[in-house]
Amino acid sequence: MDVQHEPENERFIAKVDGYIAEMSYRREDGVLAITHTGVPSEIGGRGIAGDLVRAGFDYARAHGLRVRPLCSYAAAWAQRHPDYADVLAS
Repeated sequence: MDVQHEPENERFIAKVDGYIAEMSYRREDGVLAITHTGVPSEIGGRGIAGDLVRAGFDYARAHGLRVRPLCSYAAAWAQRHPDYADVLAS
């Protein structure tokens, strides 16, 4: 999956079959707050949302940021991936 970061738009995107899936965030005081994860139904069920959220967590880890998963998908993803617990904001 080719996930691209658009820091100017505060989002990660994946273009699949002509559709754009995205994970939006905002940066606040050393925290990457994930606010929305959206995948069009036409390309759903392929693990795209998980790839987007993982890219956000990997970015945060690489840049010394903490992650606050505010959207329900990102929060559920974080619970299923305890190997990323070290970057969760308290």
